[in-house]
Amino acid sequence: MSTSDHTRVPAIDLEQVGYTYPPGGVGEVGVEALRDITMRVEQGTRLGILGPNGGGKSTLIQIMLGMLEPSTGTVRVFGDTPARARHEGLIGYLPQRIRADLDWPLSVEQVVAMPLRARTTGFAKLSSDAHDAIERSLELLQLQDLRHRRVGALSGGQVQRVMIARAISTRPKLLVLDEPMLGVDVSGQQRFASLIDTISTELGLTTIVVTHDMRALVAVADRVACLSRTLHFHDTPEGLTPSVLAQVFAHDIEPILGEVHIDAHAAADCDDPTHNHHHHGCDHDHESKEGGAS
Repeated sequence: MSTSDHTRVPAIDLEQVGYTYPPGGVGEVGVEALRDITMRVEQGTRLGILGPNGGGKSTLIQIMLGMLEPSTGTVRVFGDTPARARHEGLIGYLPQRIRADLDWPLSVEQVVAMPLRARTTGFAKLSSDAHDAIERSLELLQLQDLRHRRVGALSGGQVQRVMIARAISTRPKLLVLDEPMLGVDVSGQQRFASLIDTISTELGLTTIVVTHDMRALVAVADRVACLSRTLHFHDTPEGLTPSVLAQVFAHDIEPILGEVHIDAHAAADCDDPTHNHHHHGCDHDHESKEGGAS
């Protein structure tokens, strides 16, 4: 597909996607991680994927990145296979745990340039466009003054900015961030949200932030998908209700409170005046799910 064609298709299109991990040994059964995920993410969307640990978020990311093939269903990223989209540099990715060895004798600039150097042949020099992309990434992440600093000498927050700069150095159209605010305080979350807003606007990115932290999600997302093996809800953050959150996090809550009763129903079907319902329409081409079966 040509670059011009990418402008006319959704950023992410998932149709009845499921994934079952293969059995670990003879006589064992596979473990179902995802079931019947249908979701369309239009370009320019800032989507937060909220769900508990073990709810399938990491598996879904790997499928969207082309690192796993779904057991069922189809996945398209800008109208192409995820693997092809990633090969073309359309996807930038910040993993939850940065595996970079911080003792590397590499500078900030060298780390940011790594994805671009990986696309060259042999010892070929980077093109002028590549150098421009590196400069733009350093500028957007406010790293110009640290360009020659060894990455192992940086603070945790600075390392995170370097890795985001690395993720956008190929000028992707989609940026996927896995638990980017894990362990960050409220003021740090606000700064991070402002940073993501800036780079998303400047580069025209579609962003997907995966988290189990409701506060982090509200700070960076204008759409939210609640995931616990299947899709329970897909709408605006303001449309979340306690019943949806109870449905999604029931597995985490039960060890503390015991079996959770979930009173989830459509607002139109409720005649109880004590219930305060919120629902915002979803402009994606699928039905929003509230309180779906898991």
